[in-house]
Amino acid sequence: MAEQIDHSWRVTLKRRLVVAAAVFMCWSVAIEARLVYLQVFQHDRLGAIAEDQQLRKITLKPKRGDILDRNGRLFAYNVDADSVFAIPGAVDNPERTIDQLCRALRVPNSRADGCTRKEREQYVSRLTRRDKQGQPQKFVWLSRWISTEQAARVRELDLKGVSMRRETRRYYPNRELGAHLIGYVGDENKGLAGVEQTFDGIIGGESGSTLVQVDAHGRPFSRLETPPTPGASIELTIDPYIQHIAERELAAAVEWSGAEGGSAIVMDPFSGELFAMANVPTFNPNAFGDYPAESRKNRAIQDVYEPGSTFKVVTAGAALEEKIVSPSDLINTSPGVIRFGARVIDEAKGHNYGTLSFEDVIVKSSNIGAIKIGLRLGKERLSSYVTRFGFGAKSAPRDFRGESRGIVWNAQSLNDSAVASVSMGYQVSVTPLQMAAAFSAVANGGELVEPQLVRAVIHNGVRTPISRKVVRRVLSPGVATQLTAIMEGVVDRGTAKTAQVEGFTIAGKTGTAAKALEGGRGYSTTDYNVSFAGFVPSRAPLFTILVVIDSPHKVSAYGGTVAGPVFQKIAASVLRHRGVPPSLNPSPPVLIARDRTAHPQPVAGPADAPIVTVAHNVSDAPAVFPNLVGMNARDAIRTLVRLGLSPRVLGVGTVVNQQPAPGSSLDASDDATLWLDRRPRLESSVGEAPPRALDAAGVPRGRP
Repeated sequence: MAEQIDHSWRVTLKRRLVVAAAVFMCWSVAIEARLVYLQVFQHDRLGAIAEDQQLRKITLKPKRGDILDRNGRLFAYNVDADSVFAIPGAVDNPERTIDQLCRALRVPNSRADGCTRKEREQYVSRLTRRDKQGQPQKFVWLSRWISTEQAARVRELDLKGVSMRRETRRYYPNRELGAHLIGYVGDENKGLAGVEQTFDGIIGGESGSTLVQVDAHGRPFSRLETPPTPGASIELTIDPYIQHIAERELAAAVEWSGAEGGSAIVMDPFSGELFAMANVPTFNPNAFGDYPAESRKNRAIQDVYEPGSTFKVVTAGAALEEKIVSPSDLINTSPGVIRFGARVIDEAKGHNYGTLSFEDVIVKSSNIGAIKIGLRLGKERLSSYVTRFGFGAKSAPRDFRGESRGIVWNAQSLNDSAVASVSMGYQVSVTPLQMAAAFSAVANGGELVEPQLVRAVIHNGVRTPISRKVVRRVLSPGVATQLTAIMEGVVDRGTAKTAQVEGFTIAGKTGTAAKALEGGRGYSTTDYNVSFAGFVPSRAPLFTILVVIDSPHKVSAYGGTVAGPVFQKIAASVLRHRGVPPSLNPSPPVLIARDRTAHPQPVAGPADAPIVTVAHNVSDAPAVFPNLVGMNARDAIRTLVRLGLSPRVLGVGTVVNQQPAPGSSLDASDDATLWLDRRPRLESSVGEAPPRALDAAGVPRGRP
């Protein structure tokens, strides 16, 4: 019998093959699952990591446009400065690195470090902070915009992982001047207040970028750059001299009176252009972080207050427009007290004025008289005029962000007691800018003009002027004239004698209002808002000026005592600054003409000045306008000022046309208009259509 063959090895081999196949299959499934997980579920994250390792994207900040005053001088511009940054992963010892850096950032002539304890802790935290993957940050700022001396000391240290980058920084050369109007810029080149914030989209420009590709060792081998687009420049309506005067006089008054703060506004009543807007307290926008929020607040547009008697101008204007009264109508204010249930309202200082004319109700600022006028108007008509004068709405939404609307009650919410309050300037809250715009409406003949801060936008060398905006007509010209005459009486013989400026007629109104207590608990007996608003010269207004002082404590808190003198000082200074001739009792000039043959004036060189003789008490001498065509602007203005006229000049160069025409009666007008051009038109005839005025950039404009 043959020997039987052992086949047991086959079973063993089969088992081993099955095990190997199972292991191989499990390994394949695991690999496939891992690939699916990485390529499907982790695709976006891994792609971002790969891109981050291979690409370096650097944002290029654009240069902000300049901010200019009305004369083209700089209010804000850009300067280059060094900033310190770090690569945290490359810093070996964060505490020691920050310690050395702070010593390098010390202030000149000081042994103290350049960092506070809090700043040290922040710097160390930035260097040791980790991301979600536990990796150190790739880039952190340590100190922005350091001085040249500080930058030199940091370079000498040659700290590992610490470098510097040249950045553009915003600089304000005039420091506190106009700070609330201009605003300031944050670390990320974004406007945070004022014009910088409101027009950030125009001034800020558009960011650029640099895309750098690097190899496995981090060395760049390709670069793609998109340059940033610089921002446009903004030309403001602000006159820096008038702004300085307003800030100086306001600050002096706040200190003298022991007040908490105040605001002052100077504006053109016809165009709405703001020549100045001052606030106290103020701040330096170059170091805005060093000042509290209260100092950085623009009180003139953000603070609301109950205006008191200055609001009686609104009540009076409404009554005259609705023909409720005439200036000579008599109003009985006896016995100086009026009651509405349990509420008693009396005159200031306990006066009993008896029977007053409507004009004297405003001149003497009678509360009882104003209340009786308001009751005659009724809540519907009174509320209507409050709205028409611009209260309860933003005055200048184009140029100011964060402006308050004020608080105005609707007619349905008013009873007789509330109407009495509104009539004399209570139970209505306004901003200083709203009040200045309302008085400008009286000054310009009845039109509510939107206050204007930005005069033009300059982009790529092209100047685009901002046009004047009339909101609505508030009063008829006749009523505005009547109201002006009444307000002149306030300054001449009423509560605002302290606002008088020698040689000029002024129309205005004082206001004194107790401040409301928090929680509606009545009114304070110690804190008052005192104000004065007016315009000058009253019959040919050039400036509307408003002064509001918050809570004077060292002196008697009355508008005529505290705010009136501030108005007087500002008005006197700006009138001298603009060379405005006196409007009150000027010496009557007489022009004695000389016969001569007219001949063309040369393009260059001095023009022949007309013979002008100022004489007094000569009734038989003719008073006529001179021929100024061909004269330069300085000589022409000097001639008209000698004649007691207010010249209005349009354009640049020499006189090419004038109104009134040569030989016209001097008594026919109080002012004159001159059109100037670079090349005088030698054959122009008197009476032809005057040329359109051109500004400095050659752009046609309207009223200057």
